[in-house]
Amino acid sequence: MKIGLFFGSFNPIHVGHLILAQYFANHTDLDQIWLVVSPQNPFKEAKNLLNQNERLHLAQMAVGNNPKIRVSNFEFSLPKPSYTIDTLNALAKKYPKYEFSLIMGQDNLQNLHKWKDANALRNAYKIFVYPRANTAHFEPTENIKILAAPIIEISSTQIRQNIKNGLSIQYLVPEVIVDELANNLFFK
Repeated sequence: MKIGLFFGSFNPIHVGHLILAQYFANHTDLDQIWLVVSPQNPFKEAKNLLNQNERLHLAQMAVGNNPKIRVSNFEFSLPKPSYTIDTLNALAKKYPKYEFSLIMGQDNLQNLHKWKDANALRNAYKIFVYPRANTAHFEPTENIKILAAPIIEISSTQIRQNIKNGLSIQYLVPEVIVDELANNLFFK
C-alpha cells in the first residue's frame, strides 16, 4: 500500500489542508493520505499549540469517513520534538509492507536542508510537493514530484486570529468543527 504522509500541527485543521489531501488522493498513485498530527514541530513553539488530543479530535471530525484520507496520531508515542526522518523510520519498521512518501509545501521544500538527516530523507523517500505563493521554483527530480495543486491562502494562524478577534471562521474550516473552534477558549 502506498501512503502519502501529510504532516502538520493542524492547529487547527482547515479546509486548505483537506483540499490538498483530497487533491493528492485524486492525482497521485497513493492509496491513502495520512494526516499526521505532530505533537511538537521542532520549528514551532509549543505554547501556541492546542492540546495534541484536541487537534487530533478536530482533524478526525473534519475528515469524517473519507476512505482515502485518515488522521494519524503515530507521532504521539515518539520522542518530542517530532523529527520527520525518525517518524518515517518508525513507520517503516511498524508497516514494512507499506511504501511511504511525504507531502509538503514548496516552502518546506525550500527549508528541507534544515531538517534532521535531510539528505537521507530526500534520498530514501518520494516527496510530493504542492505550490505555495512567494516561494522559489524547484525543478523536479526522481524523488521530488511537484504537482499543480491549488494554491490555498488559508492559514491556521489566520483562523486563530479570527477566533481571538471574534471574527467568523465559517468557510475557513469544515462546518462540522466551526462551533467547537469558535467556542475554544485556548484561542481567545
